[in-house]
Amino acid sequence: MITMSHRLLRTCNKCWLSTLLWSLAGWLVFLQIYHTLFPSSTHLPEPQDVWQKESLNLFPDVYPDMMVDRPEMVSSQGKVDHPMKKVPTKLDANVSGVIATLRNKTRERAEEEAKEKAALKKLALLFPGSELSIDGSKNNISEKGFYYPGRVWRDVDGKPIQAHGGGVLYVAETRTFYWYGENKGGPTYHLSKRGTARVDVLGISCYSSKDLWTWKFEGLALKPEKKDKSSDLYLTNVVERPKVIYNERTKHYVMWMHIDNANYSKAAVGVAISTQPEGPFDYLGSKRPHSCDSRDMTIFKDDNGDAYIIYSSQTNSELHIGTLTEDYMDVVERGMKRILIKQHREAPAVFKHQNIYYMVTSGCTGWNPNSAEVHAAESMMGSWETLGDPCVGGDEEFRAFTFFSQGSFVLPLPGLPNIFIFLADRWRPANLRDSRYIWLPLTMDGPVDQPLDKSFKFPPWQRVSIHWQNRWKLPPGWDIPQRWRLL
Repeated sequence: MITMSHRLLRTCNKCWLSTLLWSLAGWLVFLQIYHTLFPSSTHLPEPQDVWQKESLNLFPDVYPDMMVDRPEMVSSQGKVDHPMKKVPTKLDANVSGVIATLRNKTRERAEEEAKEKAALKKLALLFPGSELSIDGSKNNISEKGFYYPGRVWRDVDGKPIQAHGGGVLYVAETRTFYWYGENKGGPTYHLSKRGTARVDVLGISCYSSKDLWTWKFEGLALKPEKKDKSSDLYLTNVVERPKVIYNERTKHYVMWMHIDNANYSKAAVGVAISTQPEGPFDYLGSKRPHSCDSRDMTIFKDDNGDAYIIYSSQTNSELHIGTLTEDYMDVVERGMKRILIKQHREAPAVFKHQNIYYMVTSGCTGWNPNSAEVHAAESMMGSWETLGDPCVGGDEEFRAFTFFSQGSFVLPLPGLPNIFIFLADRWRPANLRDSRYIWLPLTMDGPVDQPLDKSFKFPPWQRVSIHWQNRWKLPPGWDIPQRWRLL
């Protein structure tokens, strides 16, 4: 009996010991798998959807190319150099792949969040909230006359000014400035994934001012057409970049503008006339000047009364310059000059200083900003020499993107022969009605060392500089009538 009991006891001890050893072995395997799946140095979130998706890859069919290479464990002859180290299995490889995928996704998510935060910060910088505005409706002496580029600009009624892509006309007899521009006060429509955006034709706005800071809305100088679908001014078409000049011979104010359809394939110019600067203007029609496509455009009136049209053509690869007829209502078909060929420039803004003609242009990047360039010539019909980027001040990125804006007009100031105002738009393609105005001083302040083209023979000229200012105002006394010269 005793012998039998001892045998049974020894057998039970062996079973218990065997069970204990197998249990420990199981726990060790479990811990190994746990630490493989959740290494202590990794702090990953637990996106269950990712785990569920990737769990299908944990036990795939056997493919040789799924092995993880560990050269420190396998010699050149294929033998294990360290027998005590475990040779990696395909399960190890798949677990590592899942972990790598999770790490990549987490890293990508963090990068996207960082980019989004940076974008929101830049958006707040470029498009300050409406509580920060230039407000002509408030009698705030300490703020009166100060320009804050990029802020909402309000008229004398406290409403945001809608005059984009436009220009300013000075009427000397009444010492009044008239600002014409696109009314983009409607919803923005996005036509394609490439970023094409538009608003309905809402008309061309007209504002008047005595001091270039306080603006009164005079109404729509050119009204949209809401019924006739064949009209260039019908709601679904495009009317951009209006410019107005006065003809002393005919006593008419003449407006030229870019006319297009919704997909920008018409590429024409339109003309309208009025006997009053504030309108209403009568629309006369549209055409392709010199039988060429025309998109971003402007007009320029010279000191002797000659007028010119300048437009981007050949699918925006070059600029064309042509003469207007004596009544400014049509284009002279002969004598068109092609300039800046294959340079892909648009948004021309022309001005004159000391008998030299200058033109500021932008690159062709849709609604996105790019680097400005200034060009010069001894006559409007050329030849035109590129001088370089006129932007001064701000950080490098700010300058490289024309202070995140696109030029539309250069305004000469009565009584200040060496100072102009550079008018530009800071477009917001996601919401075009919230696009802002960038008005900055443009000065002629010193000679350029060398032209970009060494073979080009050109007389000495002064450097064109567009100066970035967070806050600025025109010099005191600039608007005293005795100092004004008739333009």
